[in-house]
Amino acid sequence: MDFYHEKQREGQKRLNGLIKELPPFVKEFFVGIADRTSILTRLNYAYDLRIFFDFLSKEVLAKDALAVTLADVDRLCVADIEAYIGYVGDYEFRDSENSNGERGKARKLSSVRSFFKYFFNKEKLSANTAAKVAFPKLHEKEIVRLDADEIAMLLDEVESGGGLTAKQKHYHDKYYKRDLAMLTLFLGTGIRISECVGIDIDDIDFKNNAFRVTRKGGGQSVLYFSDEVADALSLYLEERAAIEAAEGSERAFFLSSQNKRITPRAVENLVKKYSRIITPLKKITPHKLRSTYGTALYRETNDIYAVAEVLGHRDVNTTKKHYAAMGEDIKRNAATKVKLRDKDE
Repeated sequence: MDFYHEKQREGQKRLNGLIKELPPFVKEFFVGIADRTSILTRLNYAYDLRIFFDFLSKEVLAKDALAVTLADVDRLCVADIEAYIGYVGDYEFRDSENSNGERGKARKLSSVRSFFKYFFNKEKLSANTAAKVAFPKLHEKEIVRLDADEIAMLLDEVESGGGLTAKQKHYHDKYYKRDLAMLTLFLGTGIRISECVGIDIDDIDFKNNAFRVTRKGGGQSVLYFSDEVADALSLYLEERAAIEAAEGSERAFFLSSQNKRITPRAVENLVKKYSRIITPLKKITPHKLRSTYGTALYRETNDIYAVAEVLGHRDVNTTKKHYAAMGEDIKRNAATKVKLRDKDE
């Protein structure tokens, strides 16, 4: 079983456990949306609905969450759902304190809206009450990326380890080739963290500077990399070939210190470790490295469709949201390129 399908199976197993914590009728919702949503989307819905029914149990219906019926849901009014959105700003769930800002509230409302829409379309609710609740106003988030100098500094830091602590340097000597290959791949291709950790040795074709990734949704795509990326990958591959991987990770390209396929959390930690040395005021994650690549590609091509294709965005509007505003930078820069008169003459 490949990495993608293994993660799908693990996700479905977690989802099945969460469904047991929800009222019985909710299972129909997850079965009904299975063919048009990812397992990650369904898991997020399940986590959010678990909070929603806990809220109804404690604040609205005064009955056990598992005993809530579809008829109970049908009797909810707009004010009940608005109260829920206010509630998730700061709430307690199973002795744990939790909070949500505007984006967290919006996501939780989106989950409830999807739930209501499904049963309303199935004619099992008399009204789509959740659709009448407005989303919280979202303030624009600053788009964080690395500039060209910071990219060079980051890769230099990964290679040298000059800013690391003594303890970190001990591990750096052993793993810097892997780390350099990974960060160079992020910055040189814009792949997602899930695509990175899922790469197998036989997914890489050095003859054509190409590699195969499994995209969100399970589709596969072939991407290409530069000679600079190829050099970093080749350097690590020599080291990787001498490592005896743990059982189940024999095909994995990037390995952890336990010789298992590296996890997304481990990748996030190593990106954080190096990036905070060279740019402590920017919170750099693997996704920010992806944005850095997308920015550079758009600056070079001014082609939003090419960027969407390479980044694997299903909807070009997703790409436009993040990169189209840079069109002004491109136009402003273009204005300085054409000289009408040479003032030195």
